[in-house]
Amino acid sequence: MINWIQNWYNEQCDGNWEHDHVIKIESLDNPGWNVEIDFNYTDTKMDDSAWNLYEISESNWIGYSIKDNVFSSSGDPSKLDLILNIFKEIVQKNNLIDEFINSNIY
Repeated sequence: MINWIQNWYNEQCDGNWEHDHVIKIESLDNPGWNVEIDFNYTDTKMDDSAWNLYEISESNWIGYSIKDNVFSSSGDPSKLDLILNIFKEIVQKNNLIDEFINSNIY
């Protein structure tokens, strides 16, 4: 997954895009991960999506939203790979369905 996100990022870099659009990966203190990826001025276009939370328990959860072509997602400490895979699914299909997350959250 890391190779995929590196390649996606590199493909977007054109001398301008990388100055204004970011990929942010940070830890949370509850604990968990927070990822923000700005995909403005890329080939990916998605409608805004309110926060969608998938919570199995306090220690097994993930959520995401899309606003103004910015993907934001948070999840428990084991969900970084899934967060990035959700973004990959959005990029590759310009769509995200609950089944994808539900089949990968466990």
